[in-house]
Amino acid sequence: MSYSVVIVEDEQIVREDLESSTPWEKLGLELAASCADGLEGEAQIRLLNPDIVITDIRLPGQDGIKMLERCQPPHAVILSGYTDFSYTRSAIKLGVFDYLEKPVDPAELEATLSELVVRIRQEDQDIVSLSARVNRSSRYELIELPRSVDNHIINSVIGYIAANYSRPVGLQEAAEYLSISESHLSRLFKEETGLNFLQYLNAWRINKAIQLMSDPRRNISEIAGECGFPSPGYFAKIFKRFSGKTPSQYRDNISQLLNEESAADGSFS
Repeated sequence: MSYSVVIVEDEQIVREDLESSTPWEKLGLELAASCADGLEGEAQIRLLNPDIVITDIRLPGQDGIKMLERCQPPHAVILSGYTDFSYTRSAIKLGVFDYLEKPVDPAELEATLSELVVRIRQEDQDIVSLSARVNRSSRYELIELPRSVDNHIINSVIGYIAANYSRPVGLQEAAEYLSISESHLSRLFKEETGLNFLQYLNAWRINKAIQLMSDPRRNISEIAGECGFPSPGYFAKIFKRFSGKTPSQYRDNISQLLNEESAADGSFS
């Protein structure tokens, strides 16, 4: 399986060099589009829902940070000749995977993309693991998660996830909240729940999204944001890997099931 990439770079020479010198196939990647400004980049990201965006910061139309804020792709790598700390801080807040200075060393970019592909594949494996825990007898096919264990620290973490899943939280924030080390929390959480922290967090988010989608009045894009997914496109990718259906298809199935149940109830009245 290959992962899709969109490049957004206004310098033609740099853009063409990225296109031609990056070993896309070797890395398990596919270049889906290459854009010269932030507005075109936003349009292509929304259209293609790429797995990775590689972008400059200073762009015509709108800068790369603004573009990423508006589109929120699942993964991004920033290339820039500017070392302004405000840009770096904004990139960190957006969860950008890496920030590489221009002129970009091809070997460094290749190493970064290789590491990112490993992360994405792990995310895919996590979704497969979660799918095996689905309660198929439930109308909404929710992932079965332990809500309480024989460990007050892990119960506190579960409570933390329940209260903060809509925000960009992770193992580091949970460990800081409990004043323990990340490594200790990671090991303990896996031992007590059978899932790592990120698996549990994503499962919680998927369950919440499924519950909210039972209301046909709710907008799927709003549900994605409310459940902590960085973008509607990323939510759709994760949800389809989990259920085999897009969020819209899943909701249509639920609506059909509810209508059939309502009709069956009426026939016995």
